[in-house]
Amino acid sequence: MAMHCFKTQALLPRNRDMAVASAFPDVFSWIQNLPPVNQWRTTCISLCLSSSSASNQPSLNLTISKTNQNPTLCFAIVASFNLPIYLWTSKPVNFSSNNSLKLLSEEAILSLLVNLIEEVLRYGSNNNNSIKFQRVDSIPEVREIFNLAFQTLFFLICIYETPVDLRSDCLNTLRNTLAKCQSRRATKMLMKLLGSNLEEKWMRSINLAITNWISEVQSTRRGSSLKTPSPLFSYAISTLGLWKVQLYCPLIAMNLESSSNNSAPSADEKLQFSLDYHQLEGVIQFNYRVIPQETWVGIMVNIDNIRCDVIKLVSDTLMAERGVGSTEKHFPSRISLQLTPIQQNNVLSVSVSKSSENPAREIGVERSIEAGFEPPNPYLGLRVSAGETMTMTLKPWKFEQSVYGNSGNLNWYLHDSVDGREVFSSKPSKFALLNPKSWFKHRYSSAYRPFTRQGGVVFAGDEYGESVLWKVDKAAMGKTMEWEIRGWIWLTYWPNKYRTFYNETRRLEFREIVGLPIS
Repeated sequence: MAMHCFKTQALLPRNRDMAVASAFPDVFSWIQNLPPVNQWRTTCISLCLSSSSASNQPSLNLTISKTNQNPTLCFAIVASFNLPIYLWTSKPVNFSSNNSLKLLSEEAILSLLVNLIEEVLRYGSNNNNSIKFQRVDSIPEVREIFNLAFQTLFFLICIYETPVDLRSDCLNTLRNTLAKCQSRRATKMLMKLLGSNLEEKWMRSINLAITNWISEVQSTRRGSSLKTPSPLFSYAISTLGLWKVQLYCPLIAMNLESSSNNSAPSADEKLQFSLDYHQLEGVIQFNYRVIPQETWVGIMVNIDNIRCDVIKLVSDTLMAERGVGSTEKHFPSRISLQLTPIQQNNVLSVSVSKSSENPAREIGVERSIEAGFEPPNPYLGLRVSAGETMTMTLKPWKFEQSVYGNSGNLNWYLHDSVDGREVFSSKPSKFALLNPKSWFKHRYSSAYRPFTRQGGVVFAGDEYGESVLWKVDKAAMGKTMEWEIRGWIWLTYWPNKYRTFYNETRRLEFREIVGLPIS
């Protein structure tokens, strides 16, 4: 049945071409500025969210309509064909039936926001979630959080629900919007409201959609590259002597550093599915301490916890059906962090604890002589053997510190326990890939594994507790210094249980700014 709506134009550009290039509309403000329902000229009001560059293509609209169950409203995202296609419909939302200046009360806005978040989480592999929020008036900058939640849901709807002909322009608009600093700042605020458990599910839901999108584009356009909307999401906090960086990135969006083939293993689609449908989840934590001295101030930064996990984005059942199992995945092979003060005019020196650890070696010499006589052979059979054996004790992870300018560098390298070579920069031989006793075979169940059973790594301060010390001028007292935390993480795939010669290494880079009050 055709729907008769009044389309608002106040927040929209004047022509279709401008709509394609414009920013995403401010949905929260649009809703807040709508007149009371008794002043509507039609049964629903519509806002254009995305319009196509082709004049014959319909637009994607947000509609608000009165329901038969007054006083409630229904929000929907609609493709405006001659027979409209409803891509998403909200739960009923109560509205004020009196002559209030605002269409929706604070409680109604909160209810709609929770509905948006629940819908985003529903697209993840585990969608059994319940959300409880505080009142809207106690949520700082609710407009930014609401708009971010709506944009994220619209992004998922464009990938999963929108007709193919409308998808490209829609995703291009969102790609530019979600990459802006304002959206990333709003995401940080939303993550704080959700808490860590729902944060992980939120990011897995989004990165599953990004993975599906990239996989679809790669399958239709072989060899093409795709710029995704913020495939790496990271944020940092600085509080109570702690720096923390949280980051998420789908594996399929990471840069390919090296590969046994010139391209991804497209000939083996099941292996490619298992490799692609994972994401990296990382936590970088440092403890910092300010040490005032008579003529200078010491700033000491210690490792608290470095955690990297490779987490599947789909269920074990789907991994087994479409892939080769969830144990065929990448593993961390190198982590590199760099800590740098932004303003360096007050920095006097920087010191690190050590450059590297030399592996312990045990060398022993064993010689033996064996003689024997075997008749009727008239000759004496004398066998002499002399041998020298050497054993080396080498930890799989090697930690190094160095200084570059006023930056402190911290590096963890994973080494092959057989030949001692760095894993991220070398390729295993085909014999090693087929050898069932190689260290990387059954790497998530072996007692000698260099990872957790889930396939991640944890570097804690009790083992890697070395510090970096900056000495700064006394004039810095009472100020807040900004520091840059940059990081590079390499993930490598070598076969685990699956028989293949394919191997590859991928890399991501992140950068965050944190503050440090000197007092």
